Amino acid sequence: MKHVYLDNAATTPMHPDVVAAMTEQMNADFGNASSTHYFGRQAHAALDHARQTLATALHTTTDNIVFTGGATESNNTAIIRTAYARREQGMHIITSAIEHLSVLNPLRRLEQEGFRVTYLPVDANGEISMSDFDAALDDETTLVTLMWGNNEVGSRMPIDKVGARLRSHQAWFHVDATQAFGLADINPQALGINMLSASAHKLNGPKGVGVLYRDDTVHFTPFLLGGEQETKRRAGTENVPGIVGFGAAVARLDNAAKAALTTRYEGFTKQITTALTDEDVEFHVNGNLTHDRLPHVLNLWFPGVSTYALQTNLDLAGFAVSGGSACTAGSLEPSHVLTAMFGADSPRIAESIRISFGTVTTSEDIAAFSAALIKAVNRLRARAATK
Repeated sequence: MKHVYLDNAATTPMHPDVVAAMTEQMNADFGNASSTHYFGRQAHAALDHARQTLATALHTTTDNIVFTGGATESNNTAIIRTAYARREQGMHIITSAIEHLSVLNPLRRLEQEGFRVTYLPVDANGEISMSDFDAALDDETTLVTLMWGNNEVGSRMPIDKVGARLRSHQAWFHVDATQAFGLADINPQALGINMLSASAHKLNGPKGVGVLYRDDTVHFTPFLLGGEQETKRRAGTENVPGIVGFGAAVARLDNAAKAALTTRYEGFTKQITTALTDEDVEFHVNGNLTHDRLPHVLNLWFPGVSTYALQTNLDLAGFAVSGGSACTAGSLEPSHVLTAMFGADSPRIAESIRISFGTVTTSEDIAAFSAALIKAVNRLRARAATK
């Protein structure tokens, strides 16, 4: 049986070019990038090359690129260190109710320490209101942290509008771009973004490697203490093979490649929704397909069909989808994203699945998946009707 992977918002398979670049690095250059001898210089050169690749992708200089162990570390660093560094200017932070847990949990910790956090509500499309944002912004706000696009429903935040609002305000603007970095052309300086987080494994790179973009206005003490790596901004011996893999993954995705992927993914969404409609299968989109959104994430509600049962049936048929964020897998807690969008009592929370496309997804995969999805939903509904 062929297994089809449709959970790319959780992680992506490494591209062969990435594997080749990392393998070559591990075989040829094993030195510590901080060492001054030949082996260290070779490793440092590889590090510099990857840093330049990331800087070019973000339309910035290498001085603004800090490699980390992943977006979770990048998010924690940006949020916690900013809060502590700027507490004299104010202790108010603005975010949204549907952020990733690597943003929400640090903020909850800061609340326990006396910081004030505003969690902006979202509508049924998973979008915040700029009027709510304007009402929340005050003289004590020192940080605004928002995701570029949501990992469960694909909704976009108004990053450009928020960045414009903050240009004349003291607050630093942090963006979690983990789901968007491999698909959108992101220019932090043009958008008024002071800090930005991303992970390699979301764009066919290795796990355990991330980046934190910091512009020239951002100054705080390191989150990790130890050596003077990353120009004294992130202690710890650099994971050079992983960073090389990150660079190789980013180098593959120029703007033309990103545009082509977006078009493909939008086609996959239409292929699935059309197949369901043609077979008269009742479903609803969690979010809105007509708004600006992440093209690789499709979240569907099938009334009366248990998320767990549908996900299990699809898995047995060879199709990997998700019931929500991979970071809450195994948790008994309902999706905080769907709860924020539809309310705690909504049946959508326990009757929805997330389908997320990747570079290896084909139209044939989507056709086979659509047929299996229709079959599973009809079978589960028929079974429920006989009880």
